[in-house]
Amino acid sequence: MTQSIQWIAQVDRVYRSFFLFTLTTKMKFLFLALYTAPVVFATRLPSLFVQHHDQLNVPDIKVPVQLGVMSRCPDALLCESTFNDVLTHVKDKVDLSLIYVAKIDASQPDFGVWCMHGPEECAGNVQQLCVHKYAPFSQWWEFVQCQNYQGRDKIGGSDVALRCARNAGIDWETSGAGQCAGLDGTGKGSEGVALLKESAALGNKMGITCTVLISSRPVCIHDGTWKDCENGHTVKDFVRQIEDEYERLNGNSIQG
Repeated sequence: MTQSIQWIAQVDRVYRSFFLFTLTTKMKFLFLALYTAPVVFATRLPSLFVQHHDQLNVPDIKVPVQLGVMSRCPDALLCESTFNDVLTHVKDKVDLSLIYVAKIDASQPDFGVWCMHGPEECAGNVQQLCVHKYAPFSQWWEFVQCQNYQGRDKIGGSDVALRCARNAGIDWETSGAGQCAGLDGTGKGSEGVALLKESAALGNKMGITCTVLISSRPVCIHDGTWKDCENGHTVKDFVRQIEDEYERLNGNSIQG
């Protein structure tokens, strides 16, 4: 009887030892899994994040650059010529637009706006505004440069507008630009005149003349000569200022 009891006790000890060993092994495995999983996840997280960030393909912020101009003004043509060279360096980093310096005057026929160099200048302003609205940037800028190349006393003429549209690859009749400015090229289309009034009102509100603005801050003026250009007025100077502003606008995105 005693031997039977001892045998049963021995079997019980063996069973308990096996059970505890099995349980301990499972617990060790569970502990190891719980301990290592966060480490593995944390190790993989940066690469997963970088891959996801790259796939977002968020576009960079372009630097807004505005030129206060009058389409027949010698100062404006010089500013535009300077920025034609600037664009060869920073074309993909800027959002360039023109603000037309004029005065709202309901007594003025055709446009309801007074332009310093006559109604032909108003027409040239309208033509450029309409092409800017309906054509891609490169075609619009080519159109402006084409008009300037004809000589400032020709800007605003319907023949010049139509010819420069063709040279820039703009379909005057179907692109929307012609309907805006007038299919005959006179610049008297109602939509274009409204755009001119809007631009003139903005220029008056900002109190600008032939002014270069970067991110809405005046950085230089040309009035017979360059004035108030604290950071320079050469092509290299403007490129540097735009590059600096581009880095400021996109610094956090680039670092992220």
